[in-house]
Parts: sequence; C-alpha cells; structure tokens
Amino acid sequence: MAALRTPLRRARAPRAAPARRRVRGALAVAAAGALALTTAGCADDHGGQREAGAQAVPHTVRLPGLAGQHLKVTAVWTGAEQKSFTKVLDEFARRTGARVSFVPSGDDMSAFIGSKVAGGDPPDVAMLPQPGVLHEFARKGWLRPLDPEAAGQLAKNFSKGWQDLGSWEGRRYGVYFKAGNKSLIWYNAKIFDAAGAEVPRTWPEFLRAAQLIADYGVDPVSVAGADGWTLTDWFENIYLSQAGQEKYDGLTRHTVKWTDPSVTQALTTLAQLFGKRELLAGGNAGALRTQFPTSVTKAFAGGADAKAAMVYEGEICVPNITATGAVVGKDAKVFPFPAVGAERPVVTGGDVAVALRPGAAAQALMTFLASPDAAAVWAGQGGFVSANRSLDLSAYRDDTLRSIAKVLVEAGDSFRFDMSDQAPASFGAKPGQGEWKDLQDFLQNPSDVAGAQRRLEEDAQKAYRTYTN
Repeated sequence: MAALRTPLRRARAPRAAPARRRVRGALAVAAAGALALTTAGCADDHGGQREAGAQAVPHTVRLPGLAGQHLKVTAVWTGAEQKSFTKVLDEFARRTGARVSFVPSGDDMSAFIGSKVAGGDPPDVAMLPQPGVLHEFARKGWLRPLDPEAAGQLAKNFSKGWQDLGSWEGRRYGVYFKAGNKSLIWYNAKIFDAAGAEVPRTWPEFLRAAQLIADYGVDPVSVAGADGWTLTDWFENIYLSQAGQEKYDGLTRHTVKWTDPSVTQALTTLAQLFGKRELLAGGNAGALRTQFPTSVTKAFAGGADAKAAMVYEGEICVPNITATGAVVGKDAKVFPFPAVGAERPVVTGGDVAVALRPGAAAQALMTFLASPDAAAVWAGQGGFVSANRSLDLSAYRDDTLRSIAKVLVEAGDSFRFDMSDQAPASFGAKPGQGEWKDLQDFLQNPSDVAGAQRRLEEDAQKAYRTYTN
C-alpha cells in the first residue's frame, strides 16, 4: 500500500469476517493540561530522544556488602520490561556482591506467591501489580515490614499518598518502584494528519475523530481485549471523569454497588466506542483476541500504513512503540484521556515491591528500590516513570516520558489509584474471572449493560465478602 501523502480518503478493504485482522485518583486538572501542552509536540530534530538516561547512575544510598547471598525476585514483567528491570537488579548486585535471580510470576501473581508460600519457598522480594494483593498478603502475614533504612528512603523520596498505598494497618510494607499515568492515548501522527483528524479534548470529540479516521479507511482504535486489565482501565477513566472522585472511591471500596446508575452511565458511554464495530481494530472479535503488546504495535508498525490509528494505555506502551521503529514524540504522539464529564481523568497505577523473607539482603534491595539510584537505571532505558520525587528528570531518555513523570511527581497526594488494582485479587486481578472476565463479556456484547452490571455486582459481592472475612 502506498504511503499516505494527502488527507484524501483511503479506500477501506472489505471486512470478510474470517479474514479480519486481530487487533494493564485524578491528578490536578492543571497537571493534566500541562501534559497536553508538553507531550504532543516535544520532538526536536531527533524526535526528542536525548540520551540523558545514558548518564552515570547516581549513588545516593549506601548498601551493605552481601557477597555470597542469593536473592530471588519475582514480577509479572516479560519482554522489554523484564530486560529493563534486570538491569536494575544487575546494578544492585554490582554494588553489593549479591547474586540476584529474576523469576517471572505470570499474570496471576496472587496464585504464584500463594503456591510458593505453601511450598515453603517464597521469593525474597516480589513486585506486586495491585495494592489489593499487598493488603491480602499482609493480612495473611506473608510480608515483612520495611526496616528503618528502607522506610527512611521511602519517606525521603515519596509523597505520603504513595507511602500509604504500600501500607497495611499503619505499617509500611511496600515501595512503589514503578508508577504510571494510565490516562494516555497514543496516536499515529502520520495517520492523524492524512485523515485530517485533530487531537480531541472531550469524549464526543474523541468519537468524532475515530469516525473520521474510520471513514478515511483505517481502523481507529486498537483495544487489547485479550488482556482484561486494559478494559478495567477504559472503564475507570470514564467513570472517574463522569461520576467524580467520591463515587470512584465508593465503587473502589464497594460501598457503591456495580448496579448503581453511575455505573450504568459509564458503561453506556463506553458502549459508544465498543458498540461500533468499525471503530475497533479488527472489530469486537478481533479486539478480544488481541493482547496488549500487539495492540500497541498495530498502531505504529508500518508508519502511515499501520493497522490502527490510536491505542490506549500509559507509558508502558513506549517499549512496544519503539520496537516498531516509530519515534516517540514525532511518529508516536500522546494526548490525555478525553474528558467525559467536567474534567479530564488521570488514573495512576504502579508496581509495589514487598519483602517476603526476613534478612538484610531483602531489606537492602527494598532500600535500593526506594532510592533514586534504582529508578535512574530504568529511566535511562525508557518505558518507565517513577513517583520518586528525588529522581532527576534528566534521567529520562526523552521529553515525552520526562513530561509524564513531571506530572506524576508534581501531583503530590492528589491522585486516584487504579480501581481494579485496589480490589480483592479474585475480583480485580484474575485472568478469566471477576472484573476482567465481565468486561471482556461486555466487549463482546456491549448492548447488554444491565447484564454486565449484574455480573459485576455478583462477582464483587463474593470477592469482598471473602476478603473481609
């Protein structure tokens, strides 16, 4: 297919079903606006990709010698994320003399850790993707509180809100090493320009831009429906913007039920996208077969001839974007999730480090992860932002990530964390069940809002009842 050079409409190929291509707290409004201003046009002659992250890793924290000790560390990360995190562990090993092994957990961290604890061989440190899992593990007595050194680094480098997210019943257990702004939509600048689309600020504008791109001949939105966690993020952004912080907090705690009219309204709004087959890359069936990495590459592989124009998720998209050869800030640009209600939402997420074994080695790693030294290692690799307020922003390798991180740090405690990540794991963090499965069913049949609400409420009741007993 020839490269696009003009904003003329491109002929859409027939969509025979058998051949259809397949397509994881609100911050201050001013901060969201700052993101819009600083990320959409930050590319210089090199696409804004400065090698600031290649600078020497800072040494701001003293670590003990751990020669002869072996630590096992687990996380859900694979691919580029695993490779970057391994560099962090390598730096820790270099400084301490310890031997560190990375053990991938798979998506079901709760089940993985549970089996290891039952077998008497838990990892020394785990990177938990949900605070709800941290609370569950702390309640079961599986976690070790931070020692004074690690707690001191945490207090020095993180706002109280992030410290509280890693706590249970007043005790500090976790360090939010990797954070995220989960209210970003990345777009293919060449396709936007060729289709004559403009960056939207509101949900109606977003739908109009998507329709314009569909009419031009490109599938507008790539949705990773095979990974149910991405669907929870779609819902949360709409719900936070439309229903507000108080309702968001209530639904998170399940003091607001999933059958509440506010949920009806949010799902009905989401159905404006999910219910129009031509707006989804590969249609609904294709979206349900698409995993997160593929959803990103669909929007950028091939440049102007990519299979989709937009993809939703946070800065975790960056490694998959760069793998296609697209330049962040030039070929791949970003805008904040459009306002559905009065304000644009920004939902945060993150992975929290916790110690499951006693001893100086595990606590030393926790201390390192709470320091800016560890964050600087991954920041230099890309695909990462940190809520560590002591990390020099020059550590980030490009202007886009630098801007996203600046918004996150300057927000202080005024944020809302990912709702599903705060829920009991059996509801908000399990492949094939609970919220993940219910929203996949909704993506398959977005006209059944009432049925989706009923299933969500039934699953939430079971999970929260078990969680509180």
